[in-house]
Amino acid sequence: MNLINEIENTIQEHIPDALIIVHNINNDGEHFEAIVISESFNDLGLLKQHQAVMKPLKVAFDSKVHALALKTFSLKKWNETKQNHATIEQKIKEKYQ
Repeated sequence: MNLINEIENTIQEHIPDALIIVHNINNDGEHFEAIVISESFNDLGLLKQHQAVMKPLKVAFDSKVHALALKTFSLKKWNETKQNHATIEQKIKEKYQ
């Protein structure tokens, strides 16, 4: 299993309802971006959303991942703003539909 799949699976284990896109932003195997959309984020502020994603990843990937950029959206926020994120929306559609 590659590192992108491992990151996605770790997030999915801890946030089962999440829609997740992870990619290696520099194609170097060390710098990643994760986009996580979850209904469980609806009542959480941005900091709490990021903590919910980062805590399990820190334990699993502390020595493997040099940098992880993170974008999180509550499902409510995503539905309100997805028209402003066409690239992300297209990746979500390709993966989940």
